Amino acid sequence: MTQTSILYFLFFHLTIIFSQPCHRFLTHAAGGRWQFLQRSIGISAMHMQLLNNDRVVIFDRTDFGESNISLPAGKCRNDPNDAALKVDCTAHSVEYDVLSNTFRPLMVQTDVWCSSGAVMPDGSLIQTGGFNDGERRIRIFKPCGTTNGCDWVEVQNGLAARRWYGTNHILPDGRQIVIGGRRQFNYEFHPKNRAPNLYSLPFLAQTHDRGVENNLYPFVFLIGDGNLFIFSNNRAILFDYSNNKAVKTYPTMPGGDPRCYPSTGSAVLLPLKNLQASSVEAEVLVCGGAPKGSYVQAGKGTFVGALNTCGRIKITDPNPQWVMETMPQARVMGDMTLLPNGNVLIVNGGAAGTAGWEFGRNPVLNPVLYSPDNKLGSRFELQNPTTIPRMYHSTAVLLRDGRVLVGGSNPHIYYNFTGVIFPTELSLEAFSPAYLDPENSRLRPKIVLPASQAKLKYKQKLVVRFTVTGSVAIDKVSVTMVAPSFTTHSFSMNQRLAVLGSEKVTSLEKNTYAVQVTTPGSGNLAPLGYYLLFVVHRDIPSEGIWVNLQ
Repeated sequence: MTQTSILYFLFFHLTIIFSQPCHRFLTHAAGGRWQFLQRSIGISAMHMQLLNNDRVVIFDRTDFGESNISLPAGKCRNDPNDAALKVDCTAHSVEYDVLSNTFRPLMVQTDVWCSSGAVMPDGSLIQTGGFNDGERRIRIFKPCGTTNGCDWVEVQNGLAARRWYGTNHILPDGRQIVIGGRRQFNYEFHPKNRAPNLYSLPFLAQTHDRGVENNLYPFVFLIGDGNLFIFSNNRAILFDYSNNKAVKTYPTMPGGDPRCYPSTGSAVLLPLKNLQASSVEAEVLVCGGAPKGSYVQAGKGTFVGALNTCGRIKITDPNPQWVMETMPQARVMGDMTLLPNGNVLIVNGGAAGTAGWEFGRNPVLNPVLYSPDNKLGSRFELQNPTTIPRMYHSTAVLLRDGRVLVGGSNPHIYYNFTGVIFPTELSLEAFSPAYLDPENSRLRPKIVLPASQAKLKYKQKLVVRFTVTGSVAIDKVSVTMVAPSFTTHSFSMNQRLAVLGSEKVTSLEKNTYAVQVTTPGSGNLAPLGYYLLFVVHRDIPSEGIWVNLQ
C-alpha cells in the first residue's frame, strides 16, 4: 500500500468514526465493549459507591451552582455558608439503580467536595468530610428496598479534624480509620471509642511537597498481619495503627516522581491468594501519575506528559523492592479497578497535565487490562476505546454482573457545558470486559447456591453450586470475593479481592457442579461486611452474589 493510499484509508475511517453521534457509539471487539447507559444523571459522578442492594450512591459537590436534577417534592437545601447558592433546590447526589438503569435524587446538606468514605459491616455508607461547612461532617446512607425512603443523614462535627482529600479504610473490627487530608498529618477513627481520637502521622508531613502537596488521598491497604500499607507521594510505610508506629519503611519508587494527588496516579492491592497459609503474601501495584513539577507547570500553561510507568512491590517480603513496568500509554488521573478474575482494568484520565481545574490534557480513551499472573513484559493489553473523555473528577466501580460503571469528568469550578475544552460530563456508561462477550456465554458459570445475601463466617467450609452449559475444565475453576470500593479522585478505597481457590470440584448432574472453598481466616484478610462472590471458570466470572462476612 502506498503512502497516499494509507493516508486515504486512515482519513476515510476516521471520518466515519468521528461522524457518529458521540454518546451512542458502541465499540465491540476482542478488547471489550462500551455501553452507553444515561445521557445525564443530573450531576457529575465525582464519588461512587456500590451498595449491597445493587444501587450506586453518587455525588459531586454542593458549591457548583444548580445541577441538572431537582430535589423531590419541592425540597430545597438552605445553607447560609454555601459559596455558590444559599438556597438550592437541585440535587448534588443521586442513587443509581443498576438493575433498572434508573436514578433518583438524594439530598446532602453540606459540601461533600473531595471527600472520602467506606461501607460499614451493616451495609451503611459512611461518608466523611468535604469542603467548607462539610469538612468535619459525617454523612450516613443506609440502603433500603424502597424507591424513595432512603436519604443522607448528617452528623455535625462527627470528625475530630477537618478532612478534605483524606482516605478511609475498614479495619478488621469493623471500624473505619480516616487518614490525612489537606494540611492534616494525622488520623482518627469512626466510630469514636476513645479520647482524644486524633493521632499524629509524621509520615504525611514528610511526604508533603511545599506548595504542591502530592500527599493527598494516600493509597492505603490492610494486609494479612493487620498493619496498613500507606503510600504517599513516592514512598510508603507499613503502619501499626494500634500502636501509632511505622514498623517498616519501603524504598522510594524508582524515578522519585509523585503518584498521589494532585499528581494523581492510582493503586491496587493485587489479589490475595493462599489464604490458609501462615503468612499471606501481599503485592501492591501503583500506576501512572505526573512527573515532578507538572502541577506548577500546568498552572503556567505547560502540560507535561504523564508517566507511563507502574511500580509493583511485594510488601510482605523481608527486603521488598519495586519492579517497574511500562504501560502501553502514559496516564494521569486513571482509575484502577479489580475485576472478578483477578485482572486489573485501568481506565479514564489524560496523557498530560495533572489533576486540578483545567490542568489535564490529551484524554486517554483506551482502557488497559493488566494481568498480574502473566510474565513481566506481557501483562498489559490495550482495550477498545470509549468516545467520552473522562478527565479530572471521573470514577469507575465494579458492578455485580462484571461490568465496570464509568462516570464523571468535571475539570471546572462550576458546571460548564460549553466554551471549555472538556465540558462537564453528566453521563454514565459501562465497560464490559471480553469475558462478557457472547462467545464466552457457554463457559460462564451461573451460581445456584448459596442464595444472594448469604451470611458467612471466618474459616467456614463453603460449597458453591453452579451451572455451566459448555464443557468444564475442573482445574480452571476458582472462587473469588471482591469488596466494593468507594471511588473518587482515581483511588478506590477498600478495594480488595480474595482468591478462595477451589479445594474440590465435583460434577453433580448435567451441567451442574459444586466447588468447595474455605472463607478467609480473619478480618485482617477480609474485614467484616459485604462482598461480591464469584465463580471463575477459565478466567470467565459468573455474575456475582452478595455475601455478608460476619
